[in-house]
Amino acid sequence: MASPPGRPPGLPAEVRALALRLGATGDPALSGVTLTQSGTMRDGPADRFRRFSAVQRIELHRPDFSWRARAGPFGCISVVDAMRGGEARLEVRLLGLLRIAGLRGGEAPAKGEVMRYLAELAWAPDAILLNPALSWQVVDGRTLRVAAGHGAARGEVELGLDEEGRIASVLAADRPRREGDGFVGRPWRGRFRGYRRHEGRWLPFRGEVGWQLEGGWFTAWRGAIGDWSIA
Repeated sequence: MASPPGRPPGLPAEVRALALRLGATGDPALSGVTLTQSGTMRDGPADRFRRFSAVQRIELHRPDFSWRARAGPFGCISVVDAMRGGEARLEVRLLGLLRIAGLRGGEAPAKGEVMRYLAELAWAPDAILLNPALSWQVVDGRTLRVAAGHGAARGEVELGLDEEGRIASVLAADRPRREGDGFVGRPWRGRFRGYRRHEGRWLPFRGEVGWQLEGGWFTAWRGAIGDWSIA
């Protein structure tokens, strides 16, 4: 029997079971998730954490997202971090006018953004059933691997499940990290906690991510989810 329109063919039973356990319906009429975040972030282990607030849109049928944040005193710094049609985009502005950092395109940035999308499937579980760009591998009963992208921009992350079978951790061996004028593949990991049932889904309302450098692991981002909706 052919897969319903828009649904990935040959999805492993363990992966489908994860999606259903998280409350995903796989309704093809759904297009995306919108959520709000607040927390702290920093670029390196010697940097101070700075507070941020953000609105994020995660697409369900393709590995695209948009994260729009404000940070700094009185939200004077605006950040757009996005993936659209396989192209990465980053833009940082002061007072909404002065562009102080940014990039568009490139295989390393695209790989990094793909890996972010994959790592955040816990916040968009319906994408597990709806996104045909995702490629899955079952490692064991508590570990899954998921990949997307093409060529040098293809990224893969490992999802670790907790005792309830929900996504508790994510791990990548080589997520590109901007260092100086280029990108270096670094080990990267995240943790989810605070699961609650919301709009029929089991969602983690807190999380953190970090990098491994020569001096060891450091936390780069920690945050909490506020509003969450799907349509």
